[in-house]
Amino acid sequence: MTSDTTSADLFSDAAAFGRSLGPGIGLNLLVSDTSRHCDFAVAVLGAKVLHHSDDFSVFSLSGSIWMIHADGTYRTNVLYGVATQAQGRGAGAELRAYGVDPDHAETAARAGGWTVLAGAEDKPHGLREAVILDDDGYAWVPGVAIQDQEG
Repeated sequence: MTSDTTSADLFSDAAAFGRSLGPGIGLNLLVSDTSRHCDFAVAVLGAKVLHHSDDFSVFSLSGSIWMIHADGTYRTNVLYGVATQAQGRGAGAELRAYGVDPDHAETAARAGGWTVLAGAEDKPHGLREAVILDDDGYAWVPGVAIQDQEG
């Protein structure tokens, strides 16, 4: 597997990468082995690896991107216990809605009786986001870029 070295600068700054996402839907999967997932993504799906490390990888396929994170990177994330205790890895999927206001989504979710795992907050990876479960247990993460305070 090879990484796209031209995009290396983008992935060295988590906040800049986070702000570059969206609008649109994004996937973030928790995986037990990032290298094994990279092998699968390339060999089976024909994906391009944009960035790879033992903790975090980014892929491109047909104009879309998705990310994976190793379990260890999620130890403080609200999905960690849900994902690691569920049978099968699908519980570790996040459906990311870039460009969707997380404060509005949190308010609407609470009003509608859905489960808010994490209220809207600014994250160090450049996004303000919330984590909300739908009726089927899918974790939706609406998020918007945090405006650079210096620029």
